Parts: sequence; structure tokens; C-alpha cells
Amino acid sequence: MKAVTTCVCCSMVLLATALISSAAEPTVVLDDDFSQLPSRLISSPVGAHTEYHYLPEAAPVGNWAVSTFASRGESQRAWRVQSDRGETVMAQAYTKKGEPFWHPMLVAGDPLWQNYTVTVRFAPQSDNGRCGIAFRYQNDRCYYFFGLEGEKLRLLKIRHASALHRPNETVLAETPFPWKPSEYLVATVSVSGSSIRAGVENGPTLEATDPTYGRGRIALLADGPSYFSSVRVAMSEGAHTAFTKERAAREADLSRLQQANPKPVVWKKISTMGFGVGRNLRFGDLDGDGQIDVLIGQVVHHGPSDRYSELSCLTAMTFDGKVLWRTGEPDKWKDHLTNDVGFQIHDLDNDGHNEVIYCRNFEIIVADGATGKVKYKAPTPTTRRDDDRYERILGDCLFFCDIEGKGHASNIIIKDRYWHVWALNDRLDLLWTAECTTGHYPFAYDTDGDGKDELAVGYTLFDSDGTRLWSLDDQISDHCDGVAIARFREDLPPHILNAASDEGIFFTDLSGKILQHYYFGHVQNPAIANFRDDLPGLETVSINFWRNQGILNFFDADHQPYHDCEPVQCGSMCLPVNWTGRSEEFFVHSPNVDEGGMFDGWGRCVVRFPDDGHPDMCNAVLDITGDCRDEVVVWDPAEIWVYTQDDSPKPGRLYHPQRNPLCNYSNYQASVSLPGWSE
Repeated sequence: MKAVTTCVCCSMVLLATALISSAAEPTVVLDDDFSQLPSRLISSPVGAHTEYHYLPEAAPVGNWAVSTFASRGESQRAWRVQSDRGETVMAQAYTKKGEPFWHPMLVAGDPLWQNYTVTVRFAPQSDNGRCGIAFRYQNDRCYYFFGLEGEKLRLLKIRHASALHRPNETVLAETPFPWKPSEYLVATVSVSGSSIRAGVENGPTLEATDPTYGRGRIALLADGPSYFSSVRVAMSEGAHTAFTKERAAREADLSRLQQANPKPVVWKKISTMGFGVGRNLRFGDLDGDGQIDVLIGQVVHHGPSDRYSELSCLTAMTFDGKVLWRTGEPDKWKDHLTNDVGFQIHDLDNDGHNEVIYCRNFEIIVADGATGKVKYKAPTPTTRRDDDRYERILGDCLFFCDIEGKGHASNIIIKDRYWHVWALNDRLDLLWTAECTTGHYPFAYDTDGDGKDELAVGYTLFDSDGTRLWSLDDQISDHCDGVAIARFREDLPPHILNAASDEGIFFTDLSGKILQHYYFGHVQNPAIANFRDDLPGLETVSINFWRNQGILNFFDADHQPYHDCEPVQCGSMCLPVNWTGRSEEFFVHSPNVDEGGMFDGWGRCVVRFPDDGHPDMCNAVLDITGDCRDEVVVWDPAEIWVYTQDDSPKPGRLYHPQRNPLCNYSNYQASVSLPGWSE
């Protein structure tokens, strides 16, 4: 609820005394003048690589983590430690133009902080946008703000958005306040229960009452160049005692959960030095021995950026490190990947032996999985856009389905980057082509029960013969980062999930009617699985990226949000992992020792990876040993490690979910894990 604004003038001493409490000696929980940090950039131009890679450049520095950036490289270089007038400051150097739905932010603290006082000394260098403090920060889309905007002091509540790029903001209080660029101000905010009191030294005070956020971290926020010279967070003795007890209970709960779950132990290690890559592996039995092998694809980018990318080298290996075959020339400088390219492992002709199907040099090639010998090939489809660089497409991805009703996935779907899709038979003959906003990766499902797959491509559903059944392209503006069709509850018909980039996340029925639409920021990489036994049906978890990195949102089977958190400010694949053999699955956030781990349906880190020097850039989840439970593959361009459980093999009846087929493995897949059990 909104409160009446009051303005008073007081000294900083009197204000701080009133705001903290009557306690003579408050407990300081954060006191940072940035002098212990090296003078350098603390936010790096990591780009789309951090959508599904863990990079040390994105890790916290000291007390602080970069919470937001846009695709523009300048915004990724926003925060740096430097000197101003002889003192160390945290500088924000980027000028954000427009886009009121996000703000450069640097976050610190503990989500359990409840009643506290935060004092910040800062000097905006211009009057561009907002500058000040975010407090009771839930995530970078849900928080309170106090600070400058134009010639006003403002106290705001931000809670997601009401529509695309339309932030849902409430003015709790505001007042005119003249100020000068480059002049240092001292702002103090105190929160106690639902009461908020905020003011500046020798300036006005704003008061409000609002119960929306009862706890949360703090963040520095600046839309334009600004210097922050000190940050202090203090609590009364009672508030600190309560926080300490809650923190201890949280840590005890996490320790209990982690002790109850199997520990990851190394099963295999293989070197990929010189021919390795980031998240561009495929998995399947290549040599017909019944064991899972790995296919490593290096990439060449023709530019601009990753718009035109294709394979440059393929290396087929066993998990014992034996190279089965290779095509193309390996190059250690071609390990950087921020998109899909066309290559997969699949038994295309259903003869019991896998082929490798890939795109290279404007050809679709079908090769023997064991030897790499080309069996047959055909030119890729011709370009349908006047502004395309090449006469034929390179092949943005490959997807397999059954649109002919043969009983196995003998059809190939190939697409360009965002606009067109082609359907082929197993001999690479064209069956049909279509146009839509394709998004990144399709999903197949027999929606009408005729034995042939329908195809969800972005926000469009195609019949098996290519007929457009319906499309939401005229309603949803941003591209689709992930689509899936699933029966979320046994008593419900299948529904369609769309991770819609800046449009958030929405669910439709099979006729295209939108059931729920949540403007939760740039949503991608969703996963559907049984993450909680106490809720009926299947749950959904999604993660955010551009301008909103790291926010996890959880939804029940009725598509109602039930939890959100922001454990790490970077992207992830959120891959379901059957780690225990029990019916509740976890998902992997990243393999990093400090920030990663396996998380449960409450957003708790229930399995940590050992501190053993393993690579932590990439991860994949699949059952390699064949015992129903999953292994976790972690890697970087130099090496691949495989983790299994320390109690493996585990006897008895085990959970054995049905997953997206390995032949449709993608950086943009929406993961679906349907319940099942071993015999």
C-alpha cells in the first residue's frame, strides 16, 4: 500500500540515529569502501557466452556481483574500480539510453537480510536516468529503490512488468530535490517490518509503508556514469540475532539435504586439448558397442557475430578417450560458441546403427557413425531472404521427428536463423517448407493422435504436412528461446510452454489460446519435470538472461508461479537430473564449486560438486553408465570429466524418466522429463 510523503530536513547524524534504532552499537554486516579491490573492470564483455556457459569473468568480485547487462558490449563494461579525487570508488561508466525496464546494478548481501539500515555515499556524474540504492532486493526485477531521478528524490517499488518492456512500478513517495552532477551525496535507507524511511544528508526524508518485500539484499543502481565511494549496512542487535539464527537454520537445512544425497565422484576424464570446444557436444552410441560416445564440433563464424556459423571440425570419441574418426582440421582458436550449429547423432534409417548427420559447406551430410564415412549428402535448402549473405543456408540446427508416420524419427527439420523451416525425408528430399518466427529450436508432438508428429516452431504449430494450424507471431514480438509440449498433469490435456525471451514465459492450449502469460523478463532454457513430490503433476523451472541474468522462476502444473530466486547472476541450461533414483529430480545450475551445483524444486542447492579442479564451463546430463540414474558431464575446451554417484550402482527399482531424445540435443532445447520407473 502507498503512504503519504513527508519531507523534513535533518543532519546525517540525527537521521542515522533515527533510522537505525535506539541501539547504541548496531552490528555492521557490510562495510565496503572498495579499497581492497584491484583497480580494474569488474564487469567484462562476456556476451551470450554466459547464456549456458559458466565463466569466471562473471563471478562475484569481493562483495559484489554484476546483476544486469544488455547485449551491447558497452553495458557489459559498465562497472569498474578506479580513483576519484584521491579515494577508491566503484564507478559505473555506461550511459543507458532508453529501455526503462532494466537498470545497471551491482548486488551484495544476503537474501535473509530483513530489518537493516543501508548508507551509501555516491556522486552521479550526469542526470541520466536513476541513481541510488536498491534494497530488499529479491532479484533485479523485484526490489525497492531510493535515489535520484531527474530533479526528484524517489522511493519506488518495482515488481516485474505489466506488459512487454513496461515495468510495473509504484511510487511510494517522492519530492523535488535540486542537486549537482559530480557532487557527493549520502543516502540512508532504513527498513523495519513494512516501514520504510529514506533520506539524504542535509536533505529531505521520505516515508512509506509497504509489505511487499520483507527481506532481501542491497544493490547499487545507476543508469549513467556515477561514483560510489562507500556502502554500509547495519542492523540492530535484535535484527542481527534474528538474521544469524535464520542463516544458521538455512545452512543446517542445506547441509542436511546435501548429506542425504549421493556425492559426485569422477568416473571418466578425457583430454580434448586442441580440438575441444564450449557447449557444442553431442552424445550417442557411435561405434555400435552399446556405450555412449561423444561428438565434438568446432565452429567457424562467418559473421557478423554468430549470425552465420557452421562446423569446421568434427571429432568422434569414446569416453575412454579413443578417437574414432575426425573430419575437418582441429583449431584451438575455434572453441567459442554462442549458438547452435547443425550436427547430431541419430539412427536415421532405423537399422540399429547411428549415423552422424551434419551441415558443412552448404551440404547436409549423412555419415556412418562408427567411421565418419559419408553415406550420402545433398545441398542445403536455398536461401529465401534477399539480405542473406549466401545462396544456400548454412543450417542453423537439425531436429528429428516423425511427420510421415513411419513409427520412428526419420524426418529432418532444418532451419535458418529466425525465419524459415524445411522438412526433409531420410533421403534428404524436400517434403515442405514454411515461414514463421522460428525461434531457436523446434519441438515435435502428435497432438491429434494420428500417428504423425505436429511441429511447434517458435509460436507456430504446423501439421505433419506443413499446414499452419495456428500462429501467435502477430501477438508475440520477441523470438522464442524454448518451446515444449507436455501433459503437465494426468487429468489435463497437453499444453505448450514458450520461453519467449523479453516477452517472458507463457503457456497455451493446443489451439493456441494463451492460458497464462508472465512478463518475468528475458526467459529462456525452461525445464519440465517432477521437481517436487508434494505438488501434483510436473513443475517448470526457467531462467533469465539478457538484462535480468540468473532469475529462476518456478511454476506448478497449473502454470502458477510458486517460487523465484536468483542464486547466481548468469545463465544456465537448467537440465533435469535424476541423481538419486527417487521420483524427485534436481536440475544442474553449473558445475562451479562455489556458485553452482544441483538445485531442487525449492531453489536449494542440494548437491555440490567437489573442489577437485574439474572444468566448470559447461555441463550435460544423461545416463552414460546405464543404471537409470544420470551422470553429469562437465567440460571446457581442454578436457571432459564425467561424474557419477558415490553409491553407484544402486540396486532395486529406480526412477527412470523419459527425456528429450539425445538426437535432438540443443543449446536451446526446452527439456522435458516425464515420469517413469525401471522394471
